[in-house]
Amino acid sequence: MVAADADPAEVRTDDARDLEQYLSHLRVERGLSANTLAAYRRDLTRYLRHLAREDRALHAMTPEDVSAWLRTVRSGADGGSALAASSAARALAAVRGLHAFLDAERTSSTGDPTRLLPAPSRPRTLPHPITIDEAARLVEAAGRPGTGALSAERALRDRALLEVLYGLGARISEAIGLDVDDVDPLERAAVLRGKGDKHRAVPVGRFALEALEAYLTRARPSLASRGRGTPAIFLGSRGTRLTRQAAWQIVQRAAADADLEGAIGPHTLRHSFATHLLHGGADVRAVQELLGHASVTTTQLYTQVTVDSLREAHAAAHPRSRDRG
Repeated sequence: MVAADADPAEVRTDDARDLEQYLSHLRVERGLSANTLAAYRRDLTRYLRHLAREDRALHAMTPEDVSAWLRTVRSGADGGSALAASSAARALAAVRGLHAFLDAERTSSTGDPTRLLPAPSRPRTLPHPITIDEAARLVEAAGRPGTGALSAERALRDRALLEVLYGLGARISEAIGLDVDDVDPLERAAVLRGKGDKHRAVPVGRFALEALEAYLTRARPSLASRGRGTPAIFLGSRGTRLTRQAAWQIVQRAAADADLEGAIGPHTLRHSFATHLLHGGADVRAVQELLGHASVTTTQLYTQVTVDSLREAHAAAHPRSRDRG
């Protein structure tokens, strides 16, 4: 059995060339991020190695061939890690894209063999938001100074970061990707750079504005003086743009200081942002725009969370719903 992370030279030369052309198309034409492109490369390289081992040509694949590959990655029979349904669906999406690209380029002799293949069924997972009170405790905890050099500056930065994550519903990449000019205090708005380098303008609430102003005037100059100059809003102790890992650790540390239970990460605040908006009566289409979701179907997961909480309240309080023993 050949390991899935073996030498890339196992991939056929023609297939490797097609892969590079497709990745170039994704980078140039669709503007996908470096992280997304890396994920595509990883999944597609595993696919092409499987084809090489099975002596199958990429341009002559059939639906049955792709189904056979999908079974191998689900079980790990190709020598790689067995993929859960969600990871297999992601890998299949990458393979679909590659074959659709080849079909559009008229280089495939069998058309698109993935066109009618169903994606692996995966359990529906609902977001796990925190309460409004817990969100407030989390932000307060982030703003408490610790010890050591720049502790006061870091506290102002950390509070501003959490206010952005919760108050704007920003992804962690969008928050750390903010530049100073992206926030307009007069318009109370900010521009977030989402997936595929898509930009969207979102409103900035009073708490987030106040936290950003405090950080930008009283803390960022000290952090910026330790670096060589960057437009980034959120800076690390070396004066460079805050990394994703450092931002994650800030949220984790604040959650521990706020005595919050369960797994709390940056995306928890985004989940909570959407859920609290819907609880407050916001329209699901408006929330979709604020989150930058391409499809309203993704946003509707949050409506299910809201319905579930209402159902619990109804069951607990209504005389014709609750269990009266």
